[in-house]
Amino acid sequence: MDVPTDVAPLSARSVVLSLLLGAHPARLTTAELTRAGDHVGVASATLRVALSRAVAAGDLVRFDGGYQLGERLTSRQARQDEGVEDAESEWDGSWEMAVVVVTGRSGAERAALREELSGARLAELREGVWTRPANLRRSPAYAADPVLSTFRSVPDEDPAELAARLWDLPAWADTGRRILAQLGAAIAPADRLAAAAHLVRHLTSDPLLPPGLLPADWPGAELRDAYSAYQQELLTLTRQTA
Repeated sequence: MDVPTDVAPLSARSVVLSLLLGAHPARLTTAELTRAGDHVGVASATLRVALSRAVAAGDLVRFDGGYQLGERLTSRQARQDEGVEDAESEWDGSWEMAVVVVTGRSGAERAALREELSGARLAELREGVWTRPANLRRSPAYAADPVLSTFRSVPDEDPAELAARLWDLPAWADTGRRILAQLGAAIAPADRLAAAAHLVRHLTSDPLLPPGLLPADWPGAELRDAYSAYQQELLTLTRQTA
């Protein structure tokens, strides 16, 4: 397998946001952020500028002695965590279904709804009809959307065949393995952080299907373990006593 070379180093802003998105709770002191910045080659002056701009954009909020995620990125962290952690429960064979029942919406409203449903890991079966196996522990936030009617259903066709039509599982797995290879091959701290950030972004698009619907060599657990190990490594360095 060739190791991919198409993951660019992160900007100072992306370094800051990646650190906080991976922190639990999602707050770090200025000293911790500076230490992590030094580790990945971001000068303290550059880091301060990135922090100020992130606060101005609403991505971060200052607290006495440090920074924490703003509201928008807190929601993004929740989705990221779902992809990294074991978010599944025992599956009874039923599927979630969301059907768009309100017409006449603007293009921007339709795009926002598509993003919301995709973010909830549903796939579009046909225009306006979205579904996925009901195997996640989370309560779907989209269920309260007034433009949708939501259901539980059991498909007549083979669920594995349906999943294979809704998601390109081989492509997702292949991309994941390539990113994992890059993380394993990276030596420079900045390159490792960039590869890990790429990996966690990929995990946010994991459909998190029941094991019986996945290919036998599905790499999801291996990717999650690798990201968790890297994140622990980085946070240990970040929070060590100077």
